[in-house]
Order: sequence, then C-alpha cells, then structure tokens
Amino acid sequence: MKPVRKVALSAAIAIALIVAVMAGFWARPLSYFNGLTYVQMSLGGAKSRFMTVGDYRIHYYVMGPEAGAPVVLVHGLGGRSEDWRNLAPYLVRTGFRVYMPDLPGFGSSEKPADFSYSIPDQSNTVLGFMDALGLRQVDLGGWSMGGWIAQYLAANHPERVSKLMLFDSAGILEKPSWNTDLFTPVSATQLDQLDALLMPHPPTVPSFIADDILRTSRNRAWIIHRALVSMLSGLNATDKLLPRLKMPVLIVWGALDHITPLSQGETMHRLIPQSQMEIVPGCGHLAPVQCADKLGPTVAHFLK
Repeated sequence: MKPVRKVALSAAIAIALIVAVMAGFWARPLSYFNGLTYVQMSLGGAKSRFMTVGDYRIHYYVMGPEAGAPVVLVHGLGGRSEDWRNLAPYLVRTGFRVYMPDLPGFGSSEKPADFSYSIPDQSNTVLGFMDALGLRQVDLGGWSMGGWIAQYLAANHPERVSKLMLFDSAGILEKPSWNTDLFTPVSATQLDQLDALLMPHPPTVPSFIADDILRTSRNRAWIIHRALVSMLSGLNATDKLLPRLKMPVLIVWGALDHITPLSQGETMHRLIPQSQMEIVPGCGHLAPVQCADKLGPTVAHFLK
C-alpha cells in the first residue's frame, strides 16, 4: 500500500473511532463518567472486588495498607461505593484500610427481587460483609441512609464498632418536608428540583445527560421505592437507640443540607452525649464528596 493511502486509511480509522466515542458519549454519558470514576479510584490504589454475602453477590472497593486498622464506609440511598472516592484517601494517608461496599440493589452489587431493602436487612448485609472479610471490629461510617444503617448496626452489635461516623445521616423519626418522589425523578424539572435539594448552587445539566440520568432512575425506581417505604414507616427509627451508643461518635453535617437538615444532626448530637459534631459551612447533603477537603482532615484526626 502506498504511503499516502496508509495515511488516509489511518486518518479515516481515527475519525471513525472519534465519531464512535462521541456517539457513545452522547447516548450513554453516565457510562463514560462512571468509567472516569473507576480510573480515579484505581489510580488512587482502590481495588475492585466481589464476594458473596448470604445469598447475594456484593461488590466493594478496598484501599490502604493491608495491616491498617479497618474502616467500613456505607453509602446512601441511590448511592454507591464510589461516592467515598474523595474522602477515603484522607483515611488511607493516615494508615487505615478502607472498605467501601455497594449495598444490595446499588452500584455493581446484585439487585435481588426478593430482598426487602429495609434498614435492618441492609444492616445485616454490612455485618455479613464484615464477617466474610474476618473484620471482628471496625470503625464504621455511614452517609444519609448509610448512616441510618450504621446507627442500627452499632446499636445492635456494639462490640463490632470501635468508632462511629455519621455523615448527614438519616435515622431519627422526622417526616421529610420535601417530596420523596424526587428520589426517582421522571422529568428534567424533577431532576433539577432534586439537585437543588442535594447541593447548593447546582450546575446546569445538559439535556442529553439528564436523559441518561432519568433512564437510569426508571430502571432502579423499584429499589428506591421499596427502601423508602421501609424508611418512611418509622418502624426502625433510631431515636431510642442513639442514647445506648457508648463508642466515640463523630457527626459531620453540611450546614446547607436540605435532605436531612442540620436540625436533625443537632438532635442526634443531643441524643448521643459523647458525640462530637462538626458542621461544614457552605456544603449540602453531598458534603462527603463535594467538600471532602474541608471534612477529610477532621475525620482522619477523629479516627487516629
């Protein structure tokens, strides 16, 4: 083949690849963002692994020195293990071994139709996760619904939790003042309303990205609904459990949180006499990911 033809062929292949990538990004942008997050986790030393807990296949990340004291971090409703990507490195640099599981129904874990998605059953899954890894006692952290799960586990199995961290946590008996249907948005308007609840000054979401978010929301709506029915029933509220906690507790809250308002964090602080509370100015419900630089050193110091 002549050099000119080789160059032309190479250029045509390159253009075709670029067009294919652009078309794929346009159609499924979330998959590309997820890929970038996976690269970020991998470059930070996180290992992606799977294991069986009970009857279900669970995905998790682990990072940090193998001999480090174990920390388990539990994500919130609609979240995933990657949500800890900005906070976990602060703990790793302090010498901890950090485990970040995807709860059943979320992230890359199995999404069983026969699972309740209730706080007690998710708590049992986290306990089973610890058992499967041989973690007899851990420092346990939870964000939003994950904080509720962490409270429930710590209250019912205090011997398994050395220190407890609650990030903008749900759990106390208080009906949300906002429309919980927004957790499964079905329109761009509802998606904007949810973003306004989750963070101060939310960015404008391009329509093709919003469409992919809404598609994903439709696919997992049944899981979110099942979890919300359990949570909103009030049967597993932690108001009466919190005063029983004896381990050190750190409560971290975004000052501008609208999902679980600061007043709820202050109530938890009062119910746990030995707790320490840190309020993060200018941050909302997504403080652990958006404001990790502000709260990371405090969390690492608390654990150390």
